[in-house]
Amino acid sequence: MKNLLIIGFVWLEPESTAAGTRMLQLINLFLLNNYKITFVSTAKKNKNSFNLEELSIKTEEIKLNDSSFNVFLNLLKPSIVLFDRYLTEEQFGWRVSETCPDAVRILDTEDLHFLRKARQIAFKKNIPISTELLMSDTAKREIASIYRCDLTLIISKFEMKLLKTTFKINKSLLLYVPFLLNKTPLNNLHSYPSFENRTHFITIGNFKHEPNWDAVLYLKNEIWPLILQKLPKAQMHVYGAYTTEKVQQLNNEKKGFLIKGWTDSVEEVFKNARVCLAPLTYGAGLKGKLIDAMKYGTPSITTTIGAEAMHHKLDWNGFIADNPIEFAHKSVQLYENEKIWTVAQQNGIKIINKCYSKEKYGKKLIEKIEDFQDNLKTNRLKNFTGALLMHHTLESTKYMSKWIEEKNKEA
Repeated sequence: MKNLLIIGFVWLEPESTAAGTRMLQLINLFLLNNYKITFVSTAKKNKNSFNLEELSIKTEEIKLNDSSFNVFLNLLKPSIVLFDRYLTEEQFGWRVSETCPDAVRILDTEDLHFLRKARQIAFKKNIPISTELLMSDTAKREIASIYRCDLTLIISKFEMKLLKTTFKINKSLLLYVPFLLNKTPLNNLHSYPSFENRTHFITIGNFKHEPNWDAVLYLKNEIWPLILQKLPKAQMHVYGAYTTEKVQQLNNEKKGFLIKGWTDSVEEVFKNARVCLAPLTYGAGLKGKLIDAMKYGTPSITTTIGAEAMHHKLDWNGFIADNPIEFAHKSVQLYENEKIWTVAQQNGIKIINKCYSKEKYGKKLIEKIEDFQDNLKTNRLKNFTGALLMHHTLESTKYMSKWIEEKNKEA
């Protein structure tokens, strides 16, 4: 049975967010393996939303705290339900368990939210990350969601290790699935614009995502002035979705710091830029902008956080620097030295081919799902903690949701 229901936290925006790109990669993998897919969300579609109907995927808007979703499940009868982030599992997991008890429940974390939030607090307070920060209420919620699901997809090897060692989660509940990319031959680089035909620096990111906003502030205030001293004619091009007035105020033509906002072609802007800068100070998961830089032959400079779990000990697609002075120095070096730039460009393709094989990791995911379906009862008996948490969720969240539904009827 290959009837897959995906409950999206939002509608896919692969041109705006790495999360949207990741989900589209999973969808394409399932389509390749002949899954019938239905995608639903409580969110409203917008102009950036991907048209899933083009892929023959049925879509529907659903309501929170509404028994109409149970009716929908009874009609659809999914064999697999994929939750997009733990928040959708909290909202709909108990309904799926109650209405479709034999459906395999899969959680796609995108990144570990509790890790990102802990690092953000540590950054804002200028304190080291600690076990106390990690053991937050968000961690309790997210890890409870992992236990309630049959399988959780983890995008980062660092996060896999954290869950297994710090939180003692059994590896049978987790599956490492990074970005799923096709192999890229090294000689493809010859078809890309050359070093001489590329100019300026680029950074890109969805500005609803706070790590991106803080990275641009750090770039403008501490790094770009140092680069400009050495490269007075260079420009910093800042692209991204949801460019608010606050972001636009950073635009400074005299200093060459240009807020470009939305782009219709991520590929084009990357291929025309010489160097990508991503001075991320906190975050989690894998960074879509750095994957795009590698794909389109644009060497990059990022921080330890930015490069975390992305290159598996292979040489980076440029440089990794955590100090603003070193970051600026390496940026100038990469921008001016064609030999170093060319090696960095080749490193990016090697990383993609070694670490993000769609064939390798896609096959593992499909096989894992099929194995779980074939041994559903046996596998669930091994996860007593998950059964315990689901029992209490049914007893608490279920009745809270029903109470909210009745209150909404009264209104």
